[in-house]
Amino acid sequence: MRNLSFARLLAGPPIAAALCFATLTLRGQQSATQAQDQSGYRISVNTNIVLTNVVVRDKKTGAVVKGLKESDFTILENGKPQKLASFDFQTVDDAAVLAEKNTVSGKATIADLLERNMAANPQQLRDHRLIVFFFDLSSMQDEDVDRAVDSAQKYVREQMQPADLVALVSLGTGLRMDQDFTADKPSLLRGLEAYNGSNSDGFGAGTTGTAEGTSDDASSFVTDDTEYNNLNTDRELFAIRQIAQSLERVDQHKSMLYFSGGLSRNGIENQASLRAATNEAAKANMAIYSVDTRGLQAINPVGDASSGSLRGTSAYNGAATQSAFNSNFTSQETLATLSADTGGKAFFDSNDFGPAFQQVQRDTEAYYILGFHSTDQRRDGTYRHLTIKLNRSDAKLEYRPGYYGPADFQHQKTEDRELALTEQMRSDLPATDVSLYLQALYFRQGDGAHDNLFFIPVSVIVPGSQIPFVKNGDSARGKETDKASLDILGQVRNGQGIAVGNIRDTVKLALDQSQQVQRKNIQYSTGFSLAPGHYHLKFVVRENQTGNMGSFETDLNVPDWKKTPLKLSSVVMASQRTPNTAKNTRNPLVRDGQEFVPNVAHIFRQDQHLYFLYELYDPSKQKNAPDPAASPGLGRREGGPVHVLTSIEFLSGGSKVYETPLVTADAINDPTRGAVSFQFDIPLAQLKPGSYICQVNVIDDAGGSFTFPRMALRIAGSAASPPSLSPGQ
Repeated sequence: MRNLSFARLLAGPPIAAALCFATLTLRGQQSATQAQDQSGYRISVNTNIVLTNVVVRDKKTGAVVKGLKESDFTILENGKPQKLASFDFQTVDDAAVLAEKNTVSGKATIADLLERNMAANPQQLRDHRLIVFFFDLSSMQDEDVDRAVDSAQKYVREQMQPADLVALVSLGTGLRMDQDFTADKPSLLRGLEAYNGSNSDGFGAGTTGTAEGTSDDASSFVTDDTEYNNLNTDRELFAIRQIAQSLERVDQHKSMLYFSGGLSRNGIENQASLRAATNEAAKANMAIYSVDTRGLQAINPVGDASSGSLRGTSAYNGAATQSAFNSNFTSQETLATLSADTGGKAFFDSNDFGPAFQQVQRDTEAYYILGFHSTDQRRDGTYRHLTIKLNRSDAKLEYRPGYYGPADFQHQKTEDRELALTEQMRSDLPATDVSLYLQALYFRQGDGAHDNLFFIPVSVIVPGSQIPFVKNGDSARGKETDKASLDILGQVRNGQGIAVGNIRDTVKLALDQSQQVQRKNIQYSTGFSLAPGHYHLKFVVRENQTGNMGSFETDLNVPDWKKTPLKLSSVVMASQRTPNTAKNTRNPLVRDGQEFVPNVAHIFRQDQHLYFLYELYDPSKQKNAPDPAASPGLGRREGGPVHVLTSIEFLSGGSKVYETPLVTADAINDPTRGAVSFQFDIPLAQLKPGSYICQVNVIDDAGGSFTFPRMALRIAGSAASPPSLSPGQ
């Protein structure tokens, strides 16, 4: 649950020491670029080439026309002629029989697919058909899977030719490559047999929040699973995109036979995912042949024996029938779009899937590959129409109608930007273009009767030097400011991998030149309410000038204190406190109208103050002693007063160099959480610059328990003078 979020500009030294390799690597790259600029030259290489397949057939006989030359073709993009940069002709008649050792076999995992190992030597694949059988098990019922597998097995046994190389990929609970490209029929048959009897892993078609036309099965409410359908559709389109990316470096034409039980799209909700999938398929030179495995369906206006009677009057006025037809059409429309936009074909309303395999073989028996560098240098992501002409009139051409042009971040649409953030959140590979660091703390949210809920303050730090600010304002009047914005996406997952907390925010920054952003850090703060347990936090930050992103993830253990004798919160170390007059806030960092701003990097200056904040919950009381504070607001237990002692030590080189005076607490001073709260204010001018180990001593004298948590920190010189490090550092 989200409680608060905001961003601050923190004064102080940059956090290069805390960010270690990520920051150092980035600075190294920047230095190399600067050195190159100073030398007076710059090398820029554009390797983007647009490939499209062209099948040329005789108008009368339908036979493939061979022997054409590059000069016979003219290609236009949005009506403008393009110069051909590459030309090739491939035919399965010239395919060499590959030994099994030359096909890419071995580990069949999604890791291989993403590492682009599906074709170890692309030249060996020349003049071969590359066909991917993609079984979307998440959308198919058992009988749909059986039909798809039977048709694929029939193709392997009876239709598969020596030039055909087939790969098996499936989507169930996850995307898997079950068999890499191979011509070995027994291996393919074994892989196909594994799909028989698979259960559906997806979500049903469901309803959209109305009882009209739904089964009357005595349920108390009607679920609205539109959101589930949207997420499932995005997941399937993302899988297609990943497969296309894995085949991008193979120039040959690829064909995907996509076996699906329908793919529903809700308005524009999945538009970005659909566009990304078709664009990646076009870049990979892959045509999608969609097969609706539900086959020929008979739609009964009053339903069938698999569901109860319909509510309302829909069954009698034709609305139920129309709704069923609309639902069926919607689930097929997305499949048809995938095929049309990639140069493939869709096969619906038939129990015979053989024509789909025949069409793939027919379209790839012989084809020309035309490549060109587009003269349109705009990176606006718009759709570009292709027109291909031949200098003879007795032939007809088959090719895909166009592609989406490249888009830089400034030209991306809102939904594309959101998709990029979401994909980075899903990715196992971290983003390092923007350095960031994250710190998560924990404080008990309630008293002893509700100690199973904790508030988790989270702080994310981004160095200001990595944010490109844009000038904005009236420079003539001296009011010019630097403006920038950050997109922030955060997620908390429990031990089972289920998301239990989400953050999505956009932070706008406006700074004048006097603030010297290069010497400051941007800190974003938010919070979650969590129960005890093990969690995984991940945050993705994107600056919205270049679109660069950075990510950080860490594990968090929220303690279970049922059998712990001493219950201590996280220790907050801060160098700033900001005004916060909000009433009834549950943020434990707010005290007396001031909010502690955690110093994530633990780097301080001599001219600053070091503030400490921590809490001890449910301290023990002395036995057989009078309770001088017997009022209801000072504790829940009966008996003697609490007796807690605490101090803070600074250690350098194993020796104590400073210790605060001992503080004693004899009563609970925060009854809302049943806590003894401690605050310290330590001027750092009395300490020399250098690195220290800070030890917090907490002793529950009445209960006979104690703890001594330690933290590392660094003290730099004041802002007016360069840091002078102590000997041995």
